[in-house]
Amino acid sequence: MSSQNSNMGTENISKLMFRLALPSIAAQLINVLYNIVDRMYVGRIPDVGADALTGLGVSSPILLIVSAFSMFISGGAAPLASIALGKGDKEESDKILGTSVFLLTIISFILPIIIFLNLEALLYMFGASDVTYSYANQYTSIYLLGTIFVQYALGLNLFISSQGQAKVAMFSVVIGAITNIILDPIFIFAFDMGVAGAAIATVISQALSATFVVRFLVSDKSIFRIRKECLKIDWKIAKKSLALGITPFSMQITESAIMIVFNNSLLQYGGDIYVGTMTILQSLIQLLVVPVSGFTHGIQPIISYNYGARNRERVLKTVKYTAIIALATTFSYYILVSSVPSIFASIFTTDTQLIDLVSKVLPIFMAGISLFGMQMTAQTFFLGTGQAGKPLFIALLRKVIILIPLALILPKFFGVMGVFYSEPIADTISATTSGILLYMSVKKLRDDE
Repeated sequence: MSSQNSNMGTENISKLMFRLALPSIAAQLINVLYNIVDRMYVGRIPDVGADALTGLGVSSPILLIVSAFSMFISGGAAPLASIALGKGDKEESDKILGTSVFLLTIISFILPIIIFLNLEALLYMFGASDVTYSYANQYTSIYLLGTIFVQYALGLNLFISSQGQAKVAMFSVVIGAITNIILDPIFIFAFDMGVAGAAIATVISQALSATFVVRFLVSDKSIFRIRKECLKIDWKIAKKSLALGITPFSMQITESAIMIVFNNSLLQYGGDIYVGTMTILQSLIQLLVVPVSGFTHGIQPIISYNYGARNRERVLKTVKYTAIIALATTFSYYILVSSVPSIFASIFTTDTQLIDLVSKVLPIFMAGISLFGMQMTAQTFFLGTGQAGKPLFIALLRKVIILIPLALILPKFFGVMGVFYSEPIADTISATTSGILLYMSVKKLRDDE
């Protein structure tokens, strides 16, 4: 076994966490720039920037659905591969990776066909109007052509970080993100391709990331290896992987469902400008959630490895540090953005009406996000220890049981502002529930130790 992985069982926890987490944070933050940068440039297209930005917001649920399938297949498989590695079973790790590659390839051809056949109906269902449909359709149609690159770049990258190769995982994302930042203004403005140019730049960037990831996983540098004899479905492995992967999958699918409900309620009670406002708010939330997710994702291999090695003390210490850092980060971010909301809105648009509206609703909409670090800590612990049920329950509680019904009911009493009130209520309840479940599980683990 490599020294990289043996260190996960012996190195100082604090140093190990930051050594693995910092590259993961950078990778996740850079990865979100794919959509954020697109929106920043598209929002500045002369004359039509606000409508084009809203069109990208309408297409977001479909983009989330595409990426959700990469998490469904690899989001559960990667922790299982790490747990197997902690047990010293590299052969099992390679089989898990091979099964994931096969499934990702299959879904890359099936999913776009299904979406293309229903694209117009889906976009209107997701909140498009006659004004914004053309922009949403242009971006989504081109993006879907690169589905296989998305699946490989996102799904297989998890197998790089789960073996402790956080810097390599980060670099794979950096390649694509920098390419996207360079190509966006060229295609959008220099070639005058508008929204279509943004989509083309994204597909090219994802292709470069995917190529890097695959090349690494077939090389001798990777602990998990893509091997020809393992490129088939092992149904026993697939069943376990998908059972665990259903949690991150559900989190993204329900996020897509939330955006659909939000967009339709906002369009009904407020109009296109409110849908555009939600596009900016969701982008700002991504700028918070993604770094924290990068941190928790980076330390998850520590939890999985030491749980597999039955080193409970290191698991408990890792969870404690994670909760402190995650909560401090989410609370600090909320204080920052709610203090100067207009500055953050100006990142995405020059439309003064849109900036004023974002400034009004942002402090309300994001109030519960200050506690979100607790939910992410709990989900990381449960996924890292192979417990699929609890993080799935937490995700469904916040999004399906609380948030979606509130987003449908509250506007009937409070008008369009009811949509914005629903988010902090759901965030607070789910964070509190997560904290309770995490405390009970940690206490049981400590008692076992």
